[in-house]
Formats: sequence, structure tokens, C-alpha cells
Amino acid sequence: AIQVQGLVENAVKLAGVPADFNVSVATNVETVTTARTPLETVLRNLISNAVKHHPRPDGRIDILVEDAGEMLKVSVADDGAGIEEAFHERIFGIFQTLKSRDELEASGVGLAVVKKIVERRGGSVSLASAPGEGATFTVAWPKGSEEDKL
Repeated sequence: AIQVQGLVENAVKLAGVPADFNVSVATNVETVTTARTPLETVLRNLISNAVKHHPRPDGRIDILVEDAGEMLKVSVADDGAGIEEAFHERIFGIFQTLKSRDELEASGVGLAVVKKIVERRGGSVSLASAPGEGATFTVAWPKGSEEDKL
């Protein structure tokens, strides 16, 4: 079993969140039986995305982990610029970024990787966002599968 708080804190560290960002972590789950590496990769990508696409050098990221029966529900919310609904599906495509490469140093593979890892395990990922209201990515992560297949 994996200690959830430690996993999330490690993902925040790996994502290289700037000191000016305020990150809060809330969970009502102490431990979960699952593969550590894929879940940590998903979290790290969502957190670094929130930082990379934030319009300000300081921002807020709220991470919430909840028990949802057979699933672990993980939300990463930011107070950034938000994403127009027209682009919600497109951003999960490989090499898709909504800004030009000159504006932003981004590969466009982060969310595609997240979607692939989550769906390969039988989970799902969704986005709730509107311009000016930040973005919340929510992952339904199946519990119990321990093997580390990325």
C-alpha cells in the first residue's frame, strides 16, 4: 500500500513548483493499493501543467484525493487563465498546445500521457474549466492494480 500524502507531496516536488505558488493537499485517504510510478507520473504532469500554463508567476494549486469506492478520485485545480470549452477535448491530443511554441516551452505530450496512463488502467480523466476561472482536472484511478505498467 502507498501512503497517499507522501505520494502527492513527492509529485509536487518532482513537478518543480515555484516557491511563489501556494499548493494545498487534502485527502481523506491514508493509503491505497496501486502502482506508485504511473499515479505519480499522472500527478506530476497535471501539477507541472498547472504551473506551466499559469499566467502569473504566483498561483494556487489545490490537490484533493478522495475515496470513491473502487476508484481513487484525484483532482488538481488551479486559479489560472482557464480553458475554453471548445478546446477541452483537443488538449488531450498528443503534441497539442493552445499557444505557439514561441510563447510557451511545452511539448504538448503531458496531457496525452496522462490520458493514456489513466485509460490503460481502466480509469478516466475529465476537465472542468472556463476562461478566467482556472482549470480542474479530475482523475478516476482504479484501486488495487499494483503492477507498474506505464
